[in-house]
Amino acid sequence: MNTVHFVGAGSGAPDLITVRGMRLLQEADVIVYAGSLVNPELLSWASSGCEIYDSAYLHLEQVIEIMERAVRQGKKVVRLHTGDPSIYGAIREQIDLLEERGIDCDVCPGVSSFQGAAASLQAEYTLPGVSQTVILTRLEGRTPVPEGEKLKNLASHGASMAIFLSASMAERLQRELLDSGGYNSETPCAVVFKATWPEEKKIRTTLGRLAETMKESGIRKTAIILVGDFLEGEYQRSKLYDRHFSTEFRKAEGETGG
Repeated sequence: MNTVHFVGAGSGAPDLITVRGMRLLQEADVIVYAGSLVNPELLSWASSGCEIYDSAYLHLEQVIEIMERAVRQGKKVVRLHTGDPSIYGAIREQIDLLEERGIDCDVCPGVSSFQGAAASLQAEYTLPGVSQTVILTRLEGRTPVPEGEKLKNLASHGASMAIFLSASMAERLQRELLDSGGYNSETPCAVVFKATWPEEKKIRTTLGRLAETMKESGIRKTAIILVGDFLEGEYQRSKLYDRHFSTEFRKAEGETGG
């Protein structure tokens, strides 16, 4: 029996899909893709006879039914998710239901929007002396978060943060971040709308002006919000390339001995 391939479409630009993901699309007999979240240009990799379904119009059981039927007919199936399937991809529930039906699955990773946004900003989340931790999270909305993962609690660490699925709640987001004690009104922020898509828009601001700036820019959805001192300011150089720092492959400048 064939395997269902869960494929990360990448953050938006069609050429940011992996080579493996592209090949799986080319070989697919059936593609179920995540509606408005996936760039439709990626479907150009599909063969002319491929069946294509938009899961935006389907509930979970309908998606499973389509994939199960295709697999039992001996067809190759791709479930195409936005970004990387492991982040807000809702793949676990699909894999579990397919495995209950005796259908194997595998996952092809993709470029997440938090990576696409950082690339667009030429930013590095893990700057020495600034932050060595990246928190990927979301503000609680219609979907709850575990009690220990409330945004205010996570923000208290002051680490680099990438916040998904929260652009429509900018005022509450700003308030919780400021109340956390981990950041202040001058903490740098960036908002990237549809990172790596042709219509990408990016703004830089401070936490104290975050909600106001987002409102002025008309950004209310499909955006990722980055927060932290990694976005600007002083940092330390990496030890990896420091001439005074020895590694397995080279000696520190002036160092002698075997």
